[in-house]
Amino acid sequence: MKCFVALFFLIIALSGVKVVLAASGTAGPGFLNSKVVEEINNNVDTLGTRAGYDSNMEVGDVVAAAINGFLGLLGIIFVILIVLAGFKWMNANGDEEKINQAKDTIKNAIIGLIIVVAAYSITFFVFESLPGSGEGTLG
Repeated sequence: MKCFVALFFLIIALSGVKVVLAASGTAGPGFLNSKVVEEINNNVDTLGTRAGYDSNMEVGDVVAAAINGFLGLLGIIFVILIVLAGFKWMNANGDEEKINQAKDTIKNAIIGLIIVVAAYSITFFVFESLPGSGEGTLG
């Protein structure tokens, strides 16, 4: 659950959310005057631009970026699992139980990679099929 909450706030932070105050005839109290709010909004725009995001991004672009990031993270986990299983196999010293555990880890990691590639293919197809997708947002 914490992971989903963190992902939600990350998406919100990267989507160019602006600080909004209720409009009144005067500036806000203390540090919330219009100059500070304008400076915060400019800083958010600058940070988003440096991170490679445009303040005019659509929801589909943000979702595609989140999917790309998540699938990339799963790819990194696959590589780590393969390396750890290979290390375990090399250090098994002929112990059949450890070798079988390493083989099972490699087999499960490859199955996971196949699932990740299939998920990427499905999301790419769906985003390409959406009207107005243009050149595609995942590729």
